[in-house]
Amino acid sequence: MTAKQLEALCGRWPGVTRDIKWGADLVFSVGGKMFVVTPSDGSEGGRLSFKAADERFLELTDQPGIIAAPYLARARWISVIEPQRFDTRELEALIRDAYTLVRAKLTKKLQAELAPLPPA
Repeated sequence: MTAKQLEALCGRWPGVTRDIKWGADLVFSVGGKMFVVTPSDGSEGGRLSFKAADERFLELTDQPGIIAAPYLARARWISVIEPQRFDTRELEALIRDAYTLVRAKLTKKLQAELAPLPPA
């Protein structure tokens, strides 16, 4: 998944912002909290890192092409290091789940200010 595809996907969700962190990573956030990161220059073969549900973390990191995200594994983030192994729709669903997980942790007031998430 390219940075443009990721932007097209995440850009239509309520409250999503994007910025560059650590000099070269494109970061998508909701309510100021990150939910997905990818290299902004398209390097590393489209590698993606994102939040995973606690109950799916071990299941996902047991799959070939997915590892616990360096520096963020304790927060249950995963890195898809071989995105070509996965169908685009599968990656989109995982990223949507990451957005939903992070959005659910926002304050009730901030959640209420966001429009509902459009259907998949």
